[in-house]
Amino acid sequence: MHVFGIVGMSGSGKTELLIKLIPELKKRGVRVSTMKHTHHNFDIDKPGKDSYRHRQAGADEVLISSAGRWALVHEVCDAVEPTMGELLQHMTPVDLVLVEGFKRENHNKLEVYRPSHGKEFLAPNNDTIVAVASDECIDQLSRPLIDLNNVVSVADFILTYTGLMQAKESAA
Repeated sequence: MHVFGIVGMSGSGKTELLIKLIPELKKRGVRVSTMKHTHHNFDIDKPGKDSYRHRQAGADEVLISSAGRWALVHEVCDAVEPTMGELLQHMTPVDLVLVEGFKRENHNKLEVYRPSHGKEFLAPNNDTIVAVASDECIDQLSRPLIDLNNVVSVADFILTYTGLMQAKESAA
């Protein structure tokens, strides 16, 4: 499984890029999954629902299933937050896992950066950022700069960088 990250400061447009990128990759025959890291607590279930009540009662894991999807909620409790690698072991193998966040992990990443937002530029201090997608020109950038508004170019870069472009062309 190829793993490629999308990072950037809050509000930079990481999620917006991902929701445009996924259909572009799927159109090209790439099987894609995503992983999202957040610094906030989250719930995928609603208070009052049976599965929520199971977790509130103390279940370590709750698996919710229907004909259309299933989800496993695992309570970390007092344990150390799992690494990206540990979490990847729970995912079904696909061609590409796009990871939003996990900027401190050691996988290759593309940074979404908008200078006009005035937030920190991560690439100069992070060697795992192999390219930058921006809506503005960035001077003296030692990595490829991709137009943030051109999802085809972003997809081309990721597929070429991971070797999936060549694999898909060979299979055709």
